[in-house]
Amino acid sequence: MTEPTDDLVRAVEATLFAAEQPMTVEQISNHLGQADVRPALAELERHYRARGVLLVERGKRWHFETAPDLAHLLRREKEDLRRLSRAATEVLAIVAYHEPVSRAEIEAIRGVQTAKGTLDVLMEAGWVRVAGRREVPGRPVIYATTPDFLAHFGLGSLKELPGLEELRAAGLLDPVDDDMIQTGLRPGKVPGEDEETAEDPAEDLDERDLFGEDDG
Repeated sequence: MTEPTDDLVRAVEATLFAAEQPMTVEQISNHLGQADVRPALAELERHYRARGVLLVERGKRWHFETAPDLAHLLRREKEDLRRLSRAATEVLAIVAYHEPVSRAEIEAIRGVQTAKGTLDVLMEAGWVRVAGRREVPGRPVIYATTPDFLAHFGLGSLKELPGLEELRAAGLLDPVDDDMIQTGLRPGKVPGEDEETAEDPAEDLDERDLFGEDDG
């Protein structure tokens, strides 16, 4: 790999520092006159590895973030926590583990109907997006997670999602959740067979909530 010049490293650093959103390699390169920025990104990633901020790649997009061991120093005394219902938490987990997935497939996995508002909440939060349409009769809309989802949960890609054994060891799966993730679309289950009449009470969302922790 060609060693980047100091000027290019500084230019990439300044570009990412000033960027309002995480940037792909292609976006950074275009901004800097089609320069090969990968060596500079690698150099900056090494430089910031032991500092108070890190340069990280999440979902093929680069940005600076606070070092995890220093995050507690920057928390406000009163945080505005994003709150999701139990239903929205389950839907988010299903999308993450099965994407791209349609609403009918989500309902088949959950065994209940999913209100349109549930997906709307996840899209407004910036964690779920429309990923196109399934090429089958009716061409249903399919959903996937976003780079913001990966960044919020500190994931470089969906490959870093915990496996079943990790979830069980951490106590994050009850029997229903285990079955949902492991079996996926259950044969013979008709979407909407058991209608969901109301959303569960809202709960604070953190990394535990992603995997459907009980409201209680």
